[in-house]
Amino acid sequence: MTQPVLRIENLESYYGPIMAIRGVSLEVHEGQIVTVLGANGAGKTTLMKTISGVMDPEKGTVRLNGEEIQGLEPDAVVRKGVVHVPEGREIFPLLSVEDNLKMGAYTRPDREGIASDIDMVYSYFPILKERYKQDAGTLSGGQQQMLAIGRGLMARPKIMLFDEPSLGLSPLLVKEIFAIIRRLNRDQKVTMLLVEQNARIALDAAHYGYVLELGRIVMEGDAAKLAASRDIQEFYLGVREEGQRGQRRWKQRKTWR
Repeated sequence: MTQPVLRIENLESYYGPIMAIRGVSLEVHEGQIVTVLGANGAGKTTLMKTISGVMDPEKGTVRLNGEEIQGLEPDAVVRKGVVHVPEGREIFPLLSVEDNLKMGAYTRPDREGIASDIDMVYSYFPILKERYKQDAGTLSGGQQQMLAIGRGLMARPKIMLFDEPSLGLSPLLVKEIFAIIRRLNRDQKVTMLLVEQNARIALDAAHYGYVLELGRIVMEGDAAKLAASRDIQEFYLGVREEGQRGQRRWKQRKTWR
């Protein structure tokens, strides 16, 4: 297999004295959508912040196309080709939709290319074109998520990181956002790492998946095989079955603390 676009090895990150990420290793290859599943407090957002340079790891490496990038400032990580679509979107509410998109291209000097990419973003998100002069803070939650994704695309990333893209959205909007994520991966060949609590829709979109619990990777595999796993079905997809399996799994989780 070819060298991964993103390779994380033995990553450890802390919030103060608390170890939030415990020896995490994972890979994302070119053209893949890879998902990291986990409940609240599993360490998903910490993982994303560490990759994007918002947090520095205590140990471990983050490599982009073989080059170590851990410890770099966030703007340097963006210039290397890693774009983070954060939890909560974090758009610029007092800037217009189009100015938000231009902010995503702040590392680029090519004006014609920027204009072309804005048109490309509008082709995926027509509602943003309709509201290009509107203050971003007046958009709905779903429209703000679209804008956050579009802004990330403007940097022409080597890999996009998505932190809970379904957060706070209606089921209909979640389906729409993930349909666009799949289209961007298919049509624009965008490589993606996304963390999500909505396991069903994340595994449906992804090629490969990891399960993060209490800061550790406890399962990994082909997304379709993970979706068929009894543990994933029981604990992430809401499928319950009789017997001792659930009790065994909860006892196992206690040993990870």
